Amino acid sequence: MLEELSIRSLGVLESANAQFHPGFTVLTGETGAGKTMIVTSLRLLSGGRADAGRVRTGDAKAVVEGRFRLPEERTAIAEVLEDSGAEIDDDETLIAARTVNADGRSRAHLGGRSVPVGTLAQLTGELLAIHGQNDQLRLIRPEQQRGALDRYAGAAAASTLKKYRAARTELVEVLDELDRLRANSRDIAMEADRLRFGVDEIDAVAPEPGEDVELIATIRRMTDLEDIRRTALTAQEIIAGSENASVVDGLGTVRSLLESASDDALRELQPRVAEALTVVTDLGAELTSYLGGLPEDAGDLDALLNRQAELKSLTRKYAADIDGVLTWREEANERLTQIEDPEGAVEELEVAASAAREKVAALGAKLHAQRTKYAKSLASKVSAELTGLAMGGSALAVSVSLLPADDERLAVEIDGKRAHAGGDGVDRVEFGLVAHKGAAPLPIAKSASGGELSRVMLALEVVLAEPDSGGVMVFDEVDAGVGGAAAVQIGARLARLARRHQVIVVTHLPQVAAFADNHLVIGKSGGGERGRQTSTLTTLDRDERVAELARMLAGLGDSETGRAHAEELLSTAERTRAEN
Repeated sequence: MLEELSIRSLGVLESANAQFHPGFTVLTGETGAGKTMIVTSLRLLSGGRADAGRVRTGDAKAVVEGRFRLPEERTAIAEVLEDSGAEIDDDETLIAARTVNADGRSRAHLGGRSVPVGTLAQLTGELLAIHGQNDQLRLIRPEQQRGALDRYAGAAAASTLKKYRAARTELVEVLDELDRLRANSRDIAMEADRLRFGVDEIDAVAPEPGEDVELIATIRRMTDLEDIRRTALTAQEIIAGSENASVVDGLGTVRSLLESASDDALRELQPRVAEALTVVTDLGAELTSYLGGLPEDAGDLDALLNRQAELKSLTRKYAADIDGVLTWREEANERLTQIEDPEGAVEELEVAASAAREKVAALGAKLHAQRTKYAKSLASKVSAELTGLAMGGSALAVSVSLLPADDERLAVEIDGKRAHAGGDGVDRVEFGLVAHKGAAPLPIAKSASGGELSRVMLALEVVLAEPDSGGVMVFDEVDAGVGGAAAVQIGARLARLARRHQVIVVTHLPQVAAFADNHLVIGKSGGGERGRQTSTLTTLDRDERVAELARMLAGLGDSETGRAHAEELLSTAERTRAEN
């Protein structure tokens, strides 16, 4: 619910602040006073386009702030709040703000945080629904009519539509891959030849994991073979024994001496000598093994260098080292299994495409049946509302037909008929207006006047609002082109709509204004700051409402006749609201 709206330097409004309450709030005022600026400010809070021309002449920027009381069920809102870091006030309200500079730049704030305009629109879109004359014109678009029917159909159709869209996306992806495979068959054949050549070349060399690293170490030893052998042999002889006494023999003698010593301190050293003897013995064995592993002579060096050259030819082409070369070979083999049989791959994708198409068709048929079912109910309820809106014998017809299958790529079969699988289903939804009983329905885009469009939209909103509650609905001159009894009925419908929603209406009709729970009037005066015209926003009490309604009736103002007519109108509206 919108609790407060603050506007500064927007159009003719120098500064205005209004408190809003639950139920039906009406805004009235003389032509040019700035009534539409209220709707403009709400559109800015809804993420609408920032127009520098709306900034009050001579001022640097226009600022709009709205305080919203959040609904108890706020799943979608909570996600936006968390992502943006916006903070809710202690009283469970949230402040949204929009600033438009005179140079056209715009900034948005939400809960004290600067946010992108899109984020502001995402949140306020859950709270605000604005209906102006442009919105009425949008009602003639097929996609808007389909969206209205889906809203009426509710969760069941929404679930089916979500599944349908996912299935259609899967079908498109499979068809795209199939087209790519068919179109790139020559490139795929060339890729396969290149991969086979690489695999064969690696297999011919048959490298082992880590072989290149081991070869480097071995070749380094071979280049200094005699020096290495001499060093290792000398060390081995010193430890294991030769013509001279060995380290092992010496340590054995030391151990015997210590064992036979009469002094306890000497005998305590014997375990350490035993440890040293074990270490030296192991070292001697390792040196013996190392010497046994050395080549007999340096004649094998050429063979090792040749092998190293073979390995380097692979690392130059396929990877930085032999382990990488082996990884490339494995991946190449996996790719070859995918592309060496292009016909098999095409057949596999064709089977997948057929299965995906059948799934899309099944879900499209289900959605078509749901829309057809609810179309009759929606038409019946809206037609009943139109009767109450003084449209005579007019009625709304809602037709659901299959989209023609112009594109075979996305054609599916629905109930034995070919249809196009569009992004929102296989259906074309069209609203038609029946002028009188027995007449053929004509598309509202061609047959409905501006006033009739206004009433159709209002009737539709009343019907669509039945299952829901909460939110703010704003109507900008929804009564355009309407008068007399029809205006009274529009006021009554808006009052009924306000039982479940907060309804804010900009109107010039006293018959509509009389049904409001709250009445705000926008007045204008000249000679303000720097001589510019200014406008004020005032909440009226009941007596002031009577005077305003008298002015709206025929410019009668405070005359006794005008006030009598206004009092009668207001009292009648109050009784009607109480009875309904």
